[in-house]
Amino acid sequence: MTILRLDHVQLAMPEGGEQRARPFYADLLGLEEVEKPANLAGRGGCWFALGEVRVHLGVAADFVAAAKAHPAFVVDDLAELRKRLETAGCHVVEDEPLEGYHRFYVYDPFGNRIEMMQPLEP
Repeated sequence: MTILRLDHVQLAMPEGGEQRARPFYADLLGLEEVEKPANLAGRGGCWFALGEVRVHLGVAADFVAAAKAHPAFVVDDLAELRKRLETAGCHVVEDEPLEGYHRFYVYDPFGNRIEMMQPLEP
């Protein structure tokens, strides 16, 4: 048995958070909302995708933000993304350098930590 790839990242959000999730994940990060399967739609939440990147936001009755655990997205223009996020009022956080990358953290509307990365030019 061999793991072939990661299918999606699941992040939690509080009940009723869909309207707060959409501007961040779709408008700021550029992901497209995709329809949840009918048998899962009743659970609430929303799903987003762009190419091979898939993010599922699921409702947690006892929601606690993921302040340490996080997905890390590789982007092609980290400076532009940072400008877009900061202009929208998002808090961007620097961290220790990581060899081969420029990076920062941002928090979604629910406090989940997300790492944004861009490979350094060779």
